[in-house]
Amino acid sequence: MEYALLARWLVLYAALFTLGLPLVARLLPTATGRGAGLAVPAALVTLSLPAYWVGRLTWGPVALAAGVLTLLTASALAALDLAALRRGEIRLGVDLDRDAATDAAVVFLAGFLFLVAIRAVDPAVHPGGGEKFLDFGLLQTLQRSTVLPPEDFWFANEPVKYYYGGHLTATLLSWLTGTPPRFAYNLALAGFYAALVSAAFELAGAVGAERGLSRRVAGGTAVFFVGLASNLVTAGRFVLLGLPGSLQRPIAEYVAGRTDYTVAQLLAGAESFSYWSASRVIPGTINEFPLFAWLNGDLHAHMMGTPTLLLAAAVGYAYYRTPAAALRRRRVLLLAVIPLLAAWQAIQSTWSFPSVLAVGWLAATFAPTDPWTLLPAGYRPQWASIRGQVADRKTSADGRSDAAIVAVKREIGRVGGALLVAAAAGVVAGILAAPFLLGAAIGGGERSVEFLGPDLRSGFGSLLLVHGAFLVGLGGFLLSQVSVRRPVVLLGALIAAGYVGYTIGFATLAVSVPLLVLAWVALRVERSVGYEAVLVVAGMGLVTLVELVYVNEQAGPGRMNTVFKTYMQVWVFLGTAMGVALPALVVKWGRGRGGTGGSGTGGDEASGSASLPEIPWRRVAAVVLVIGLVAATSIYGVLALGSHFEQRPAHGPTLDATAFVETDHPEQVAAIEWLDDRPGQPTLLEAPGTRSYAGGTDGRDRVMYSWAANPASSLTGVPTVAGWQHEVGYRGQAAYSERVSDVDAMYTGNDSVRESLLEEYDVRYIWVGPSERARYGSISFGEGVEIVHQSGDVTIYEVTESAT
Repeated sequence: MEYALLARWLVLYAALFTLGLPLVARLLPTATGRGAGLAVPAALVTLSLPAYWVGRLTWGPVALAAGVLTLLTASALAALDLAALRRGEIRLGVDLDRDAATDAAVVFLAGFLFLVAIRAVDPAVHPGGGEKFLDFGLLQTLQRSTVLPPEDFWFANEPVKYYYGGHLTATLLSWLTGTPPRFAYNLALAGFYAALVSAAFELAGAVGAERGLSRRVAGGTAVFFVGLASNLVTAGRFVLLGLPGSLQRPIAEYVAGRTDYTVAQLLAGAESFSYWSASRVIPGTINEFPLFAWLNGDLHAHMMGTPTLLLAAAVGYAYYRTPAAALRRRRVLLLAVIPLLAAWQAIQSTWSFPSVLAVGWLAATFAPTDPWTLLPAGYRPQWASIRGQVADRKTSADGRSDAAIVAVKREIGRVGGALLVAAAAGVVAGILAAPFLLGAAIGGGERSVEFLGPDLRSGFGSLLLVHGAFLVGLGGFLLSQVSVRRPVVLLGALIAAGYVGYTIGFATLAVSVPLLVLAWVALRVERSVGYEAVLVVAGMGLVTLVELVYVNEQAGPGRMNTVFKTYMQVWVFLGTAMGVALPALVVKWGRGRGGTGGSGTGGDEASGSASLPEIPWRRVAAVVLVIGLVAATSIYGVLALGSHFEQRPAHGPTLDATAFVETDHPEQVAAIEWLDDRPGQPTLLEAPGTRSYAGGTDGRDRVMYSWAANPASSLTGVPTVAGWQHEVGYRGQAAYSERVSDVDAMYTGNDSVRESLLEEYDVRYIWVGPSERARYGSISFGEGVEIVHQSGDVTIYEVTESAT
């Protein structure tokens, strides 16, 4: 175990945490905790974005220095009282909460060490079960590049067509600590997880404290549901096995017909448990949650973007709390900070780029202050300035219909005004991220946004298995806060919605839509509901959206990629909201509706009605409900972590992501190390990452997600002419197929064809290993191609000038 490296990274994260504290204290100056748990995400964005911009000109020490200098300067400016500084006095201009900072540091440290322990027994960037070859290759090519965007290690001589911002951040951290990529991979992965759980702790704790709850309890609950909880699949299997034998098979057959599970899988006992299956519930999709994703160990964009997403949600919360009189601050939050975060998210995880803007839109929509006030007075619609007068007008019984119309107009006006502000923020973000959006983000792959037909939509059962815990916990909380005069009518409406959804093939009409509507209404009519409900609208809005439209692309069939990249965002929003909702149920529900109390919450006293007497059975019911939800979502973690830590690495715990090569592929270790030592980015020729060959398939048993596809380029970052078939999604089928044909010709064509293509692609090295022999049989080259390395079952040739 590399304890010295571990200590070095902890020192770095401590520095980032310290430098980030003044930044978040400026963003959340009145929130409990002053945003301490968001310090690391804020510091990472401040470090990475300027490094990216400078890296467009020169990537390396200068870009790193630009990022560090920007972070130091921004932290100093945020920490100091500038007015006092102009008078020659040095004085802090922010109020830091030391206890909150300590809590946040402890949560970050615990999350970091937890992930380090997980990765230490399974650190490998093996190609199966994920896209670690892609992620590690991006780290390696960023190490080798001298300008951004980096060269695509699976499509030589062309820039990467993929969102690589998170890998850029990991590279900056590796440079700051002097860490080789093989160790930086796992240490950065642990850091992103720690940043996520500490951000969830902070946001839930701040919102919970505003609602009169314990900051630590709310934050701790959010940490559990964001970082440790799972969906209900594993618990559901155990419930099924507990039923009478006569019921087990019929129910298993019903569930299997509507999910991606087989009857055998559903009826298998704990001994057959696999951490993998809980992420494949809705047919044709991937339904990841954080614990699964980090156990699986990809250093993937949809994971690395989550701390920034919660930082954006916290900026939305800051706007939500800002009074109307602080017009300049409100404009800065929505029209400067949100665009900066959105621009970075476009580079880091493009799928959640719209979500950052949507958080700003929702904050403006639901904040007490009208979003139209953000515009200069002369540009505000005339009706916007008189809505408050209309809303305050007393209406008689005969005028209730008029009042309803006014309320609808007000709501449409607020939504429209917030959309206008969000659109302006989007324009600014688009300008800031233009080099990426107009370059690396635009590929040759075909993409279109299409409507989802009933046959492709999720079923009711699968939606419940994935979102059921949130539906029960958040739904129970919202129902406890909203006055329901006719519960029977509400129940009837839910049943009707479920029936209609089932009939038209839109099951989410009975799952996410009711919760979305309930949260929206509660935000308008109940002062005891606050920003936690905005997070519910965000999460359930995404669930509903991906049941209506999807991005049709070549990176995964149908809507697989759309659900895959969206559901992690859903989990982060809803898990954070659970941190407020469940403690509120336990602590306050027994006092009657509206009894959440707390500073600024507008509880019963503030609303002019006395709290109802405490009802013990309701408190008991709330406790039982919360315990049941925690237990049901914990079973997966207990089994998955238990089986994970049963692994015994051959040479003991390590954070070396490539140590597995020596154990599993010893015959190729020396050749990979030799290639990795080559400076710069010479072009490599190796067998392409597809079995398609000469009208059929080659001799490899598997290619995609196996060692047989491009281990040399993936583990070294030395770019190959045609790598994994993923490039179809980035470049299009025609471009990828053309390269595959050219690679085949360079291995098997005559001397003149080979010479022409070697020159065209500027090939320097040719790799001949088991994959090449399985595809091409016996391989030989003529003049101008010489052996420069031979070990194990690999021969590496160098193309001399005479060959080109």
